[in-house]
Amino acid sequence: MEFLYDKENHQNILLEDYGHGLAVQANQHMVVHNGQGILFDPGGHKVYNQAFSQVASTIRMKDLKYILLSHQDPDIVAALNGWLMTTDATALCSKLWIRFIPHFGVDKYVEHRLVPIPDEGQILDLNGSELYIIPAHFLHSCGNFQVYDPISKILYTGDLGASIGMDYTEVSDFNSHLKYMKGFHQRYMTANIALKSWANMVRQLDIEVIAPQHGALFKGKDLVETFISWCEELECGLDFAASIFNLPKK
Repeated sequence: MEFLYDKENHQNILLEDYGHGLAVQANQHMVVHNGQGILFDPGGHKVYNQAFSQVASTIRMKDLKYILLSHQDPDIVAALNGWLMTTDATALCSKLWIRFIPHFGVDKYVEHRLVPIPDEGQILDLNGSELYIIPAHFLHSCGNFQVYDPISKILYTGDLGASIGMDYTEVSDFNSHLKYMKGFHQRYMTANIALKSWANMVRQLDIEVIAPQHGALFKGKDLVETFISWCEELECGLDFAASIFNLPKK
């Protein structure tokens, strides 16, 4: 467990990495303000017990106020029923996924605590701290959100910024890091127009850290701007459509 920010009554916590085996590595993040917490993208069944123990060692479970689901992938929502059955937290997700996430086995007695986020996002009050839930649709999910914390100046970006296969937790050399990141983004992100629109939006924020759901963090304004500029110019997804849609050959 690592404290990315810890001042006065506000903490930003990266839980221990429980990734192993075939399952893709995933980061679980938590923000705590005045003793109340929000957990981002809590993960699947393989990490549930360990993640639950880590959260319980940090705050009282009755003080876990929210669970934020950036999108609908199983590495985010598969264990949601366990979290809802053992806490009083409200789970927030895109309105597009309200009818789909229950297929992961959300019990009817807790499904009322799965609450939709409007497409335009919202400002969420965490016990006196405002968190900005901002739209990141089509990066990669069509119903996708990121979270900006203006106190710590951390932007939690979900799959945007993800890297796979490296053995470090912070990016030090952007160019060397690209080999762990570029292929993922070219395939999983929808189109450059979405990345350009995102870049224009987040440049309005004062960002010190970009924290993706997979892989290493980008710390410091220089690396943050380098990453945003890279995204802005990246061709991805449908930009390659002409070369993808071909019938298979014998």
